[in-house]
Order: sequence, then structure tokens, then C-alpha cells
Amino acid sequence: MPELHVLRVFVNGDGKWGNGLGVFPDAAGIEADERQRIATELGFSETVFVMDRVSGRMQIHTPKVELPFAGHPTVGTAWLLASLGTPVETLRPPAGEVAVRTSDGVTWVEADPEWCPRFEYRQLDSPAEVDALGGPPSAESNVYTWAWTDEAAGTIRARSFVPGAGIAEDEATGSAALTLSSRLERPIAIHQGHGSLLLARPTAEGRAETGGRCFDGLIP
Repeated sequence: MPELHVLRVFVNGDGKWGNGLGVFPDAAGIEADERQRIATELGFSETVFVMDRVSGRMQIHTPKVELPFAGHPTVGTAWLLASLGTPVETLRPPAGEVAVRTSDGVTWVEADPEWCPRFEYRQLDSPAEVDALGGPPSAESNVYTWAWTDEAAGTIRARSFVPGAGIAEDEATGSAALTLSSRLERPIAIHQGHGSLLLARPTAEGRAETGGRCFDGLIP
């Protein structure tokens, strides 16, 4: 079995929290019908199988389904490949080419918001209302709940519920951050889940990017 790396993606300024991610950086030997089984057994919100480091070709699986694109798996994979000495400027999940860059310790990925998993974006009146949610607002649909913490500063409190992908609550959802930034047409900083930090901003030609810091290992 190829080596598995376990990361936390979108950690906060203290290096805490972030979303767990499993990455197989040399997964060409894992048969296609085995990838979903492995992702289900691992139980991370996403597991990545890098089929070719040089081209950045990769597959993304949740515990239930394969995704054409997702934010925290591409950010984490870009960071890991760089840390292993094989950095890439482009990742290639099934949806298309994802541009990669690093600035001040933050790994960024740029993509088309249309590639992102579908969410109902539900704005609430305050961060306290977001925190008070006892569970997903809908048992069937994926819901991203958010509220301004400071609209002038572009800071947001959010929680993400993804039952359609087998994820009760996602700690950090890069694709939703990317899409929300595109919809709001401005840079934002999102404090999601227990304490994760995601950055996002619109770019050119209808695309947007999301970025964050990563840590090698699970929550202590």
C-alpha cells in the first residue's frame, strides 16, 4: 500500500484545528475500485489520491462519493507536494486545472466556482445564531450557514453541513469559501467550525481562490 499522509488544512494562527485530510501522494498503484473503499474506511471528509506528482493529476473521495473538485483537498495536496520537494504550479482534479501559489506561508488554489459542490448558502443575522445551531438545518441538502462578524473588515463566522457527501459537519470547507467570496465579490476571512481559518477572494474571469495554512498531523 502506498504511503498515507494525514494533514490538517486551514489551521488557525496558532496552528490549531483545520480539517483532517488523507493524501496518498503516490497512488498510481491503487486500483480505481479500491479508492472509494479506502476513503470510506479512513473516514476523513476527503481523501486524495495523487496519480502523478509531476502533472498534478489527482482524485478526491469523500466517505460516500468522488468529487470533481474540492477546496481543502487541493490546498492540502499542493502544500504536501511542496513539502515533499515536488511542488506544482497546477493541480488537475477531474473538474479541470487548478492554479497553485504560495504567499507568506499561505497555500492558495484558484478554480471556477461552478466546479464546487452545491450548497444552500444561508445567511443568518449574527455569529451567535450560527453557533447556536444544534445540527444541520436540512437532513437532505448541503447547507452552508454564515453571518458577518465584521462586514467592513470582511470577517465571517460559518458552519458547513454536508449530508449528501456523508459528512455531518465539515470543519473547514474551502470550496464553499471560494464560492461565497465570488458571490460577495470581495475578499473574506472565514472562521469556520471549532476554530479553522479560511481565506478567499475573487480573481479574474469569474474564478476565485481560497487559501490557508496546513499542518502535518491530526489535532493533538
